[in-house]
Amino acid sequence: MAHATRHHGFVSPSLVDPVLRWYDANARDLPWRRAEATAWSVMVSEFMLQQTPVSRVLPVHAAWMERWPTPADLAAESSGEAVRAWGRLGYPRRALRLHGAAVAIVADHGGEVPAEYDALLALPGVGDYTAAAVATFAYGRRHVVLDTNVRRVLARALSGVEFPARSVNRAERDLAASVLPEDEPTAATWSVAVMELGALVCTADRPRCDACPVRTLCAWQAAGKPAYDGPPRPVQAWAGTDRQCRGRLMAVLRDHVGAVGKDRLDAAWDEPVQRERALASLLADRLVVRVGEDRYALP
Repeated sequence: MAHATRHHGFVSPSLVDPVLRWYDANARDLPWRRAEATAWSVMVSEFMLQQTPVSRVLPVHAAWMERWPTPADLAAESSGEAVRAWGRLGYPRRALRLHGAAVAIVADHGGEVPAEYDALLALPGVGDYTAAAVATFAYGRRHVVLDTNVRRVLARALSGVEFPARSVNRAERDLAASVLPEDEPTAATWSVAVMELGALVCTADRPRCDACPVRTLCAWQAAGKPAYDGPPRPVQAWAGTDRQCRGRLMAVLRDHVGAVGKDRLDAAWDEPVQRERALASLLADRLVVRVGEDRYALP
């Protein structure tokens, strides 16, 4: 089926068919994409993949699905066990949110991950992207799915800029909707295909334009690949940050069953003011609970 994209007053050849052909030949074999993958496997992967590369997610996802193959299995355990199993993936609040979503799925949906966008969006910790992604990738529905990879591909191919705006705006969402195939199964495949293209070819740094199936259709390429001139892009710092300190404290608690004394936490980070600030933030986020005087544990 031939497609055309109307953009900025002209009709351009569609990106859809070449991207689908490329995906068919180049897609990675990931467990949450296989025909036998459950909707729960897809949902777990989406929580884990937020700000975390696939290579780090794969072993944790496998262990998680072996231990908790259904939402009910996870919901029956404490949220602290979810945090412990999250390991070193980072951003452990995601583990609490996923546990909360599992509890809600059991309570409100008979233990089955819902297929409808609105029902998914109502789950704890599920925002627009995750709701659209689970509905699309688990159930083959037609939704605009905008992660960082998709946004970058569409910004370059359709808008001719190296990077999209810091946050999604209405114009960007409308542009993504304009190239979404009408046919529901095709739309679902397109959504994962353009995401894969951004992950493997149209990368943030050193994009492999020579390997791109839509190079001749790309507005950024046609414009001479102009450098990004928007607001400075955030750089993720790690060493010496509160995030690193929080991670050290969490590692102590994950590696011990039951409560640990404050002295164990003090030994994990030298700088006392930052350490106390990090511990206070973990308590506020309910990733850590205080049990008795100067003893702490996972929730």
